[in-house]
Amino acid sequence: MAERKRSVYDIQDHPDNESAAEENQKKLKYPKSVFFIISNEFCERFSYYGIRTVLTLYLVDQLKYGNNTATAIYHGFVMLAYFSPLIGAILADSWLGKFRTIFYLSIIYAAGQILLALTAAPPLGIPPTAFSMLGLVLIAFGTGGIKPCVVAFGGDQFVLPQQIHYLSTFFSVFYFSINFGSLISSFLTPLLRSNVTCFGENSCYSLAFLVPAILMALSIVIFVVGRPLYKIKNPTSNAIVDVSKCISHAIYRKITSSEKRAHWLDHADDQYDSTTISNIRDTLQVMKLFIPIPIFWALYDQQGSRWTIQASRMDGQIGNWLLQPDQMQVLNPLLVLAFIPLFQTCIYPLMEKIGLQTPLKKLTIGGLLTALAFVVSGLVELKLENTYPVLPSEGLAQVRIYNTLNCPINFDLDSTPHELQELQMWANTDIKVIGSKLLPFKADLSKCDPAINYTVPVSLKVEEAKSKSWTFTKNGLREYEDSVKKSTSGNPLLRPLISSDVKMELEVMRDSSLLLNVTVDPNNSTVNGLEELRPNTYDLYLNYTKVKSNLELKLGGVYSIVGYAFGENTKLDVITVTEPNSMHILWLVPQYVIITMGEVMFSVTGLEFAFTQAPTSMKSILQATWQLTVAVGNLIVIIVAEASWFDRQMYEFFMFAGLMFIDIIAFSILARFYTYVRKPEEESVTEEMDMNGKNGIVNESYKDDQK
Repeated sequence: MAERKRSVYDIQDHPDNESAAEENQKKLKYPKSVFFIISNEFCERFSYYGIRTVLTLYLVDQLKYGNNTATAIYHGFVMLAYFSPLIGAILADSWLGKFRTIFYLSIIYAAGQILLALTAAPPLGIPPTAFSMLGLVLIAFGTGGIKPCVVAFGGDQFVLPQQIHYLSTFFSVFYFSINFGSLISSFLTPLLRSNVTCFGENSCYSLAFLVPAILMALSIVIFVVGRPLYKIKNPTSNAIVDVSKCISHAIYRKITSSEKRAHWLDHADDQYDSTTISNIRDTLQVMKLFIPIPIFWALYDQQGSRWTIQASRMDGQIGNWLLQPDQMQVLNPLLVLAFIPLFQTCIYPLMEKIGLQTPLKKLTIGGLLTALAFVVSGLVELKLENTYPVLPSEGLAQVRIYNTLNCPINFDLDSTPHELQELQMWANTDIKVIGSKLLPFKADLSKCDPAINYTVPVSLKVEEAKSKSWTFTKNGLREYEDSVKKSTSGNPLLRPLISSDVKMELEVMRDSSLLLNVTVDPNNSTVNGLEELRPNTYDLYLNYTKVKSNLELKLGGVYSIVGYAFGENTKLDVITVTEPNSMHILWLVPQYVIITMGEVMFSVTGLEFAFTQAPTSMKSILQATWQLTVAVGNLIVIIVAEASWFDRQMYEFFMFAGLMFIDIIAFSILARFYTYVRKPEEESVTEEMDMNGKNGIVNESYKDDQK
C-alpha cells in the first residue's frame, strides 16, 4: 500500500513531527522574493482603489452622465473586474504561468490607467467618452486577471511543510498591504481630485488618475526587479477547465445515454475517476449556497456609486476641513481593519455562548445587517430630500425676475401686481402650464433715475418643466433658461447678473488669488453662464476695486451675483437661488458601520466557509465562483439603474433592502438542509497551505475579494 501523504493534522497531533518541522524551518531562510510580491500588491491595490474611489464623480462631473448611467458604468467596471479572474486563472494555470500572466496583464492594466489619465486632461483633445471607456475596460481586465495569480505566486515561494509558519506570516502581511493600499488611496485620490486645480477647472481628475497610474507602473518595476529571486513553477492544468470538461461530458452522456446513475455526474465515470466525480459533486453542494450571494454584492458595492452620489448632496464641512463625498469610502477599509480583531476576540465568543457560532448562522446575521444598512440609507435619503431644490416638473413652470438696477420696479405678471426692490429677485416656482403659454406682463421703470426707456414685452412665454428667468438691466430685459440644480460635484455654482455702463471685469478672489474672472459687457445680450467654485469665502472686485468682502459660498448652493456699476455708483449683492447642502455628511456613518459589520460576518465568513467545506482540489473552483458572484451582483445594480423604476432614490434603497431580506430568508432555508463536511485526512500539507494558510484557516488575502 502506498504511504499516505502527511497532512496538517499529522503535524498538529504529533509534537515530534511539529518539532521536526520547526527545526527544518530554521534551516531555511525566509524567502526574500515575497517582499517584492507584497510591495507589488500594495502599489496595485493603491492603484485600483484610487481610480475606483473617484470614478463615479468623474463619470457624472466630467463626462456628464446622469446618475443612473454613471451608476451602471461604475458597476459594469466592477463586474468586469470580478469576471476577468476566470480568464487570468486559465492563462496562468494552462499556458503562461503565474509570473508571465501577472507581468503581461499588469502592462495592460497600466496602459489603461495612463490612457484614462490622459483622457481626463482636456488640452490633449482625446475623445473623453470613448477612450475613458476603453481605459476602464483595460484596467478591469488587468486587475481582475492578476487577482487570482499574485497570492498563489507568493505561496509558491515557500518550501512546505518546513515553512508553514513563514507562509502564515506572509498571508497576514499580504492582507495588510491590501487594506493599507486601499485605505491610503481612498483618502488621497479625492484630495487630488478636489484640492488641486488644473487646465482651468476647479478639479483635477487627470492628476487623481495619474498618481494611481504611476503606482501601477512602479508595481511592475518592483515585480520585475524581484525576478532573479522568484521560484517559478511551470503551468500544468487548470481546475476550472478540467471541471468544466467533466460536467459537460456528464451532461452529454446523460442526454445521449439511457443508462441510470445515482447522480447525473456519475455519467462521466467512463473518463473520470470516482474521486474527481465525488469532489465535483461535493463542490456543487457548496455552490448551491452561493445562489443568494450576488444580492449581497449588489448592495455592498453601491458604496462607490449610489452612496457616493448621496454624499455629494450633503455638507462635508468639519471645522476648517472639508470631507469630500468620495472620501467617505475610506471608512470601509478602516472599519474592516478594526472590526476583524474585534469580532474575533469579542463578538464571536459572545455569539458562541448563545448558539450562533456556525458559519451559516453568521452569514445569515451578516445578510440581515446589510439589509439594515440600506434601510438606514433610505431613511437618510428621506430626510435628505427636504434639502433638494424644487425642480421644474411636468405640468408646472418656474419664473424668476431679477432687478439689477438702482431703483425699485413695479410690474404686473398675469394681472397680479408686484414690487421688486433693487438687487432683489422675485420667483414663482408653481405656475400651472401644459406645453407653453404667454403670461401678460407690464413693468413701470419710472422710479429709475434717470428713467430707463426701452420696450418691455407685453407677455412672457413660460414653458412646461422649464425654469426661465428675466433680468432687468440698463440695456434691456434679458431672458434666459435658468438652472436650479445643484452641481454634480457638490461645489457651489455662481452666475453673474450685473448691469453696467461700460465693459468691465468681475473678479472673484481669495487671499489675493484670482479664482474666477468674468467679463461684464453691456452690449452683449447673452447672460453669463453658471460658474463652479469651491466652497469657501471670497472677495468680489469690479475693475480691480473690491466691492464685496467675505462672500461665503457653501456646498450645493446655487447663487446669483446681482449688481450694477453706473460710474462711481457701484453695488453688488448675492441671491441664493438654491439653498446649499444643510444635512451633514456624518449622518452616513451609521450605514457604513452597519454594512461593514455585515461584510465581516457575511463575506469574510462566507469565503472561509466555502474553502473549508470544499475538497482541496476544488478550492480554485470555489474561488472563481465567489468572484463570479461579485460580478453577478454588480450586474443586478446595472439592470436596476438602467431600468430607472423609481423617481426617488429612497424607494430604490428600500427596494434593495427588501431584496436582501427576502434573499437572506432563502439563504437560511438552504442552510437548514446543508450538512457540514469534515476535511479528508488525505489532504497534503502542500495542497492545504497553497490555498488555506495554517491549520485550515482561509488564506487572509482572499478577503480582498469582497472589497
